[in-house]
Amino acid sequence: MNIGKVIKDSRKQKGLTQTEFALSCGITQTYLSQIENNAKDPNLSTLKVISSNLDIPLPILFFMSLNEEDISPEKRKAFEIINPSVKSLINEFFRG
Repeated sequence: MNIGKVIKDSRKQKGLTQTEFALSCGITQTYLSQIENNAKDPNLSTLKVISSNLDIPLPILFFMSLNEEDISPEKRKAFEIINPSVKSLINEFFRG
């Protein structure tokens, strides 16, 4: 799971600096940087604030951060097939 990359990419697509976004989330820029670099795992309440400020529902944020390793081996083939289409649709809907 790479939730930090999804948060970083989404923030950048909104044209926000780390400082601006951290301020809107009520966290420090340093903490946001650590989250975006997967050095710190934010708690659920912080993730809710981040997802709200990105205008992306938290379950969507979690889905976008899934990697193949997060999926059980017997379901990976199906994930490989549907993941690109679903992520593309989500990008169009929530980031477009």
